Amino acid sequence: MPGKGKVCDAKMNEDTEALDLAADWSDISQGLRKDLGQQLHTQWIRPIQLGSFCKETGTLDLFLPTEFSANWVGDRFADRLSLAWKIARPDVRNVRISVHPGRRPMPELRLVGSNGSARRPANDGSRALQDMGVAVLGGQEFGALVQGSVGLDPSLTFATFVTGGANVLACNAAQRMAAVETPQFSPLYLKAATGQGKTHLLHAIGHTYLAAHPRARIFYCSAERFMVEFVQALRQNQMIEFKARLRGFDLLLVDDIQFIIGKASAQEELLYTIDALLAEGKRLVFAADRAPQALDGVEQRLLSRLSMGLVADIQPADIELRRAILEHRLARFAPSDVPADVIEFLARTINRNVRELVGGLNKLIAYAQLTGQAVSLQLAEEQLTDILSANRRRITIDEIQRTVCQFYRVDRTEMASKRRARAVVRPRQVAMYLAKVLTPRSYPEIGRKFGGRDHSTVIHAVRLIEDLRTRDADMDGDVRSLLRQLES
Repeated sequence: MPGKGKVCDAKMNEDTEALDLAADWSDISQGLRKDLGQQLHTQWIRPIQLGSFCKETGTLDLFLPTEFSANWVGDRFADRLSLAWKIARPDVRNVRISVHPGRRPMPELRLVGSNGSARRPANDGSRALQDMGVAVLGGQEFGALVQGSVGLDPSLTFATFVTGGANVLACNAAQRMAAVETPQFSPLYLKAATGQGKTHLLHAIGHTYLAAHPRARIFYCSAERFMVEFVQALRQNQMIEFKARLRGFDLLLVDDIQFIIGKASAQEELLYTIDALLAEGKRLVFAADRAPQALDGVEQRLLSRLSMGLVADIQPADIELRRAILEHRLARFAPSDVPADVIEFLARTINRNVRELVGGLNKLIAYAQLTGQAVSLQLAEEQLTDILSANRRRITIDEIQRTVCQFYRVDRTEMASKRRARAVVRPRQVAMYLAKVLTPRSYPEIGRKFGGRDHSTVIHAVRLIEDLRTRDADMDGDVRSLLRQLES
């Protein structure tokens, strides 16, 4: 039965193709876990499921369980996933990220602006800070090679960028780069850790420059996107067009330049492009998470070009700047009934980067609006546990004992003493409870730090304070206050 044999062969080929795709995805996923870290990989990459691969169009489908996760992964990791697949399998030309078939899409969350119009959440996690896009303004698109171009986010301007001691130098330098007058330095190199505002400044430069030069041609892209376009032009024998279009821009904005490391041919093309644009008096701005000298695998000539202008460092936001950012964000939305103690709690606790800070505020407001609850300190602690846990620094038992003794005005030696007076026992029990909550230490380890007490004594103290917190408002208030002090 020849027909049956053909069907079996076709089925076997499909199975082999599926196994090959799965093996490639396993390698790609492991590489992304090393690059992104365990937490980001677990939350966003691991849920991806392989879909079908169309050999005719070279399109591979990747599925996620919800519309939100599909949009999130598409905004932040589309270029990285596409590049990884193209390296693993040259026949994969396009990667399409969408919701898993049969899953009901989640409704889009919209916040209400002060003018009554609907707005999407404005934070560094929005499309504005996708860090993967391409924008060509004031001229034609960057040729047929660019697909899915997006414009600069209208909300990311200098007017919406909150300044403080940590970022004022970078902001002033960015404004100079966008001004009508020819800047005294070029290129401008913005150095900042993830989520501190460098992408915001790139967008702001683009908006301001375009307002002053309406006919200017502006190119905004990530370094990964630059490499993808370079490889595609190389494969399609369109390098002449690629170079001509790239060098025809008046303002070049390249984000996450650290991802161009190790790509010799792309580095060489970027080097020639920088030289050509600088020779014509054009303006260039680069952004990265490290200084030029710290870029491993980058040719020395390119390092020299990147650092020949001004390197402006954006430091992590201090607490005053974090407060100002939260208040600025609140002023843009209605209702904005967020108590002052919640703002203070968020500003003190979420201190790793501005992106998480604003994202935490948006999540809290959205949850309160969707459930009809009032924004409160308790709601913040309950709904932002993942963000708060990631931002908590390592706290020691010695630090806990010292803080508790200061709070209750008892001598530090009482933590290890045998005294049974209530004025001493209760602070000691609170300290044991906090040690269990805030540190990874076991009950026996905690007991040894409190005068060699047995683990059963620590267990009793933890359960007692847990029970008192539910029945005694004063005790619950004391513990909350101590937690804020220790986590700030």
